[in-house]
Amino acid sequence: MTATQDTRQSRLPDPAALVPELAQIGGALFQAVGNGSIPQTTVGLVQLRAGQIVGSTYLTTLHTGNLRRAGEAEERITAVASWRDAPHFTAAERAALALVEAVLTPNPLGERVTDELYALASAHYDDKALVTLTLAIGQVCFFIPVALVGRPLPGVAPAEQWRD
Repeated sequence: MTATQDTRQSRLPDPAALVPELAQIGGALFQAVGNGSIPQTTVGLVQLRAGQIVGSTYLTTLHTGNLRRAGEAEERITAVASWRDAPHFTAAERAALALVEAVLTPNPLGERVTDELYALASAHYDDKALVTLTLAIGQVCFFIPVALVGRPLPGVAPAEQWRD
């Protein structure tokens, strides 16, 4: 391979075709996160923010599209990157966005998820919802390496986004 990659195709062939268990794992995570204890909008916002933090165009495009299809306002979608000073989010959504940022951003001072952040999140989410939110972060984190290494094509149907 050369140092540059053709941006009209992904780097990898379809991971699910190579490792069929991936569909089961992804399906189980999707089911667990969709248990109804937190709004799917919150899941989408958190997963969009994760894609932004790790710099994945594929994940950012995917979760932006999912939020649009769910009827989210464009102002909220575009404000996710600057959520701290945007007026479009509830206190619970802000806690969720702070949590995903803490998980994915190294803290040079030590602990990523501080007791204060945990207290803030637990003030908005009961135990089941907080575990579900944690799993929603884990769900997107599970796919981050595939997105960064494989670089699937943003906005392309799943069957067509992987290298032949």
